Amino acid sequence: MTDFLKKPYIPIAFLLCLIGIHTAFTTRTGRALPSDAYIWQRQWTPAVSTAVTASQPVIRTWRILAAELDGHGSWVDTTPDSPLLARTHTPVIAVIRIEGQLADWDEEQLAAHILAVKAAWQQRGITVYGLEIDHDCATVRLPAYARFLALLHGRLEPTPLSITVLPTWLASPELEEVLARVDDAVLQIHAVQNPQFGLFNPEKAHEWVRTFAQHRRGPWHVALPAYGTRVTWGTDGRIAGIESEQDRLMGADSGHELVAPPAEIAAFMKRIEHAPPHGLAGWAWFRLPTSDDRRAWSLSTWRAVITHQPLRTALSVSLHRSSATAPYDIVLANAGNADAEAPPAIRIESPCPSGADGLNGYNLDYDAQGMWLRRAQPGLLRAGQQAVIGWARCDRGTVRAYAGTHDRQS
Repeated sequence: MTDFLKKPYIPIAFLLCLIGIHTAFTTRTGRALPSDAYIWQRQWTPAVSTAVTASQPVIRTWRILAAELDGHGSWVDTTPDSPLLARTHTPVIAVIRIEGQLADWDEEQLAAHILAVKAAWQQRGITVYGLEIDHDCATVRLPAYARFLALLHGRLEPTPLSITVLPTWLASPELEEVLARVDDAVLQIHAVQNPQFGLFNPEKAHEWVRTFAQHRRGPWHVALPAYGTRVTWGTDGRIAGIESEQDRLMGADSGHELVAPPAEIAAFMKRIEHAPPHGLAGWAWFRLPTSDDRRAWSLSTWRAVITHQPLRTALSVSLHRSSATAPYDIVLANAGNADAEAPPAIRIESPCPSGADGLNGYNLDYDAQGMWLRRAQPGLLRAGQQAVIGWARCDRGTVRAYAGTHDRQS
């Protein structure tokens, strides 16, 4: 036995040291972290206003898209519902989106426009609690970004300045300089990088959160996804297009459908909140769900996840037809309180299959057992909603359709 092992207080001291290092980066609370939400709609439709009013009790701060600078240097400013925001009394952070592909900028002109937007909002009666820059620049541009943030921070004081942070920046030595220029930072853990990882990967997200906690010396937030998107890829392997507006169960064959399952996000929140990293101040949801945002979660599901309510899905398959000679519509319904992933397969049984096809993300296929609808892309069916996913024609006998091998209905 070595002298080291003969002295038990030495390994005990080493263990206590490790515990101390872990504690420096985590704070065990087990309590729910507060939620902010991004309002990213450029047009404040009645649906947006309704969602803001309904969500106000569960949201600490609104992070609202105020202006966007595209890759050609052109500005588009938004006009939020200022009377509504005044009535809610919820703090507002104005977000300036700067296209990551913007090759260069004039720092003085850029800062001047941002300050003008802030002043215009205040003139309309909106109290701007803070200002946020959303700029997905390449890592090599971080030094220039840090210089601009230093300039802008000086012009904004005492208004707090925050930024969004990409996971790809975490390995850059320039990140520390960028973070030193801002009062708050929002780590984006939803990213379209590789279809294999999807829109949200819990293990990758957890790794990014722990890594970022070692860089950040002030308050910060984690951006959570409450939406889905379709990504198409070019022959060179790069992203050719991103579609975040069309119905999630609409299915072109090209592209990859990426979703953020509510249950998966809820489990991730619980994991982080059990031992939150040092400085983590809350969640920032992207984006506020509305009734006309067909790719976002339902508002009820979103609120249930925010408030840590149990999520329940209740999928069923039924058949309906308007007359005895009409084809059957195959209807998928969700009677639960949570948006549910569409079943991968719907079996069709019919003694007289004179015709059938899939719709809204489902394709007709055949195997030794007969006809079935195959889900072409992942998708979510909103709580309380239904969708026609196919049809079948039969002039005699009974048609049956069911998910997998369960829940047969006719």
